[in-house]
Amino acid sequence: MTTTTAPPRARRRPARQALAPYAFLLPFLVPFVLFTLVPVGYAFWQSLHKTERTGGTFGHTHSVFAGFEQYADVVHEPFFGDSVVRVGVFALVQIPVMLLLALVLALLLDSTVARLKRFFRLVYFVPYGIPGVVAAVMWAFLYDPRLSPIVDLLKSAGTQVDLLGSHLILFSIGNVVTWTYTGYNMLILYSALQALPADIGEAARVDGAGGWTTATRIKIPLIRPALVLTGVFSLIGTFQLFTEPQVFRTISTSVTSTYTPNLAAYSLASGDNYSEAAALSVLLAAVTFLLSFAFLRLTSRRQG
Repeated sequence: MTTTTAPPRARRRPARQALAPYAFLLPFLVPFVLFTLVPVGYAFWQSLHKTERTGGTFGHTHSVFAGFEQYADVVHEPFFGDSVVRVGVFALVQIPVMLLLALVLALLLDSTVARLKRFFRLVYFVPYGIPGVVAAVMWAFLYDPRLSPIVDLLKSAGTQVDLLGSHLILFSIGNVVTWTYTGYNMLILYSALQALPADIGEAARVDGAGGWTTATRIKIPLIRPALVLTGVFSLIGTFQLFTEPQVFRTISTSVTSTYTPNLAAYSLASGDNYSEAAALSVLLAAVTFLLSFAFLRLTSRRQG
């Protein structure tokens, strides 16, 4: 009885095929591990330690293990609850408004009667291409009562407003965020609409469905996964709110150093309180993950 063995080259081929997917994933995995997982892991490790000083004011400092003491300190800080609630209210108002505008723009561009689609697609997307600091500074000038044509227009209409005051500053920040990211979300939704089979729209028109019915009964349900994706991205971005409050902080006393959780973490780190800043950052990441997961579960149940 004779047995045959596969040649070495044939044995190596399945191994290469099994490793091929990992080779394609390496360009993503390496930066993800180096610039996401490693910093998050280091922040978590640092949040479990605190700095103590021995020998008085001019003594030596050393790091000691503190467990979850830093987390308890952060949670009991007066600014923690206020900043989280403020960002939560911001998300409840700003995200639906922004996604609704993005959806309307995407549907308008996808309609058969739309003209100059490439031009308007570029116009809607341009604000996202402007750096966040530049956009915030530009809108800060538009909000300044001494320079703002918006304030002058409202004054001529008999309305006195302070867009940088404590009552409207959150709305002003939300306007900047909406102006910046509506085009980005519109492009995602528009791409999803473009991926739909053309037969769907033609069949709806044959059945006598108008543009409104086609959009609300057919197109929007079919691009629901894209809407969920933009919702998750927007939720994550909202809890990372930093640039706009940081810029407005320089021109308005209504924005404090702890106005948002991300800004509070930056302020703590600027004050050499790295352990508490790390604990706040980890808490913020955990809250963002839990809210995003809850949002995905809620939307998946509705789809089912």
